[in-house]
Amino acid sequence: MKSDIEIAQSVELKPITEVVEKVGITFDDIELYGKYKAKLSFDKIKSVQENKPGKLVLVTAINPTPAGEGKSTMSIGLADALNKIGKKTMLALREPSLGPVMGIKGGAAGGGYAQVLPMEDINLHFTGDMHAITTANNALSAIIDNHLHQGNELGIDQRRIIWKRVVDLNDRALRHVTVGLGSPVNGIPREDGFDITVASEIMAILCLATDIKDLKERLANIVVAYRYDRTPVYVRDLKVEGALTLILKDAIKPNLVQTIYGTPAFVHGGPFANIAHGCNSVLATTTALHLADYTITEAGFGADLGAEKFFDIKTPNLPTTPDAVVIVATIRALKMHGGVAKADLGEENVEAVRAGFANLKRHVENVRKFGVPAVVAINEFVADTEAEIAALKELCAEIDVPVELASVWANGADGGVDLANAVVNAVENGNANYKRLYSDDQSLEEKVTKIVTEIYGGNKVIFGKKAKNQLKQFAQFGWDKLPVCMAKTQYSFSDNPTLLGAPEGFDITIREFVPKTGAGFIVALTGDVMTMPGLPKKPAALNMDVAEDGTAIGLF
Repeated sequence: MKSDIEIAQSVELKPITEVVEKVGITFDDIELYGKYKAKLSFDKIKSVQENKPGKLVLVTAINPTPAGEGKSTMSIGLADALNKIGKKTMLALREPSLGPVMGIKGGAAGGGYAQVLPMEDINLHFTGDMHAITTANNALSAIIDNHLHQGNELGIDQRRIIWKRVVDLNDRALRHVTVGLGSPVNGIPREDGFDITVASEIMAILCLATDIKDLKERLANIVVAYRYDRTPVYVRDLKVEGALTLILKDAIKPNLVQTIYGTPAFVHGGPFANIAHGCNSVLATTTALHLADYTITEAGFGADLGAEKFFDIKTPNLPTTPDAVVIVATIRALKMHGGVAKADLGEENVEAVRAGFANLKRHVENVRKFGVPAVVAINEFVADTEAEIAALKELCAEIDVPVELASVWANGADGGVDLANAVVNAVENGNANYKRLYSDDQSLEEKVTKIVTEIYGGNKVIFGKKAKNQLKQFAQFGWDKLPVCMAKTQYSFSDNPTLLGAPEGFDITIREFVPKTGAGFIVALTGDVMTMPGLPKKPAALNMDVAEDGTAIGLF
């Protein structure tokens, strides 16, 4: 069996200029990054804004397990299958982060015969967006420390600087650092730390900005620190929003690539869904909607994180609302949610499928709370048995949700035709009536409580001492009108990663809030969610190499 990279390298890529012609993009509309990658010009983005937006389909999943679900693979395969049945379709996906690529999670270019190409470039440096975001973030850190060194005109309390440096790697040694050591010429000593680049607020801003002007305004609204009198210090106080925007002027343009089957795909932006909003850029999704009849996009991790944030944070910034949601699951993952150990997943266990279905059922119910019809996509594995599949179909019928098996990993577009037809049926006959879970006027406390009780199935929310103080402080600053972005483990509906399935009656503790006023949301920190991951004992990097001709080896 070929690996993902071997399959990708066996495909004869078409010039990107040829791929994008089918959605009305010409050579003059793009900025080439070699033969197979390009960025779309702002002139083209503006010229299609008056087009009526097409149908929007969000792909999400059950809570992830070590068994794997394959959300990106399913998104790509579904887009290819929709094109196969005659629907002009585009993809809008996130860019991978080098940290997970070199660590354990892997890339974000799909797998098997459902991949975006060139997968080596996409999973590595791509068009340089991650580097631009890293540079802009760290330029701001340098400006802050220089401001302290040069007299601290703004009266910044160096103990209350909340802006961190970033690097696009998993490096636990950088979580807590001290800067400014050595002598007075090296600056003011203070505690600092590093996040992974995709956790930077600048990444979230890039993915929510609608144009250069909006990007600059959002950057100006970033809170970086507090003064001695506890009032916030913004980027606009430092007067560097223009410089930061300049660094990001190319990164904000959406990237164009292709699938194995030649479907045009935007791959742009990559915020994590357990610590940020987990969706690709508004610019990419919006432009795809104006160019295609169907746009397939995805949101990170399970529907309790990525999909909720897509509905409550991203959708209000789009020209249309979702017409259908695809919830991806595997028989293997359902069995894990039903209590089966990973080593035993190859054995038939119908009762475990039935038990694990509780997780999928809750996600379906949650999607319906947003007024959008759901379709269940089962990512097919060879070890799935007829009895297990029959049991799952029976359970889906009981809650009246369409379910289709898809073998896009093994069979590409052909393996997703039944799913594509089910999605079209849901879009055309589903009567989507989108609504947010909460209103802006509700307090932060009410918003968090609604997410915990209605989406997670929890009992109540416990606000720690610091969080309680922040609720009062943020209300004074007017930040309580912003949406909430929950930072929670992806593995469970609760804040305990070991509680699989569909736990009930649990409490969730909010230990701290983090203002992301540039992005336009408030992060609520639960549990031990890390903003700088570490590497596993045997990282994926150990399997990677490069041939003398420059061909990548061992990249999945």
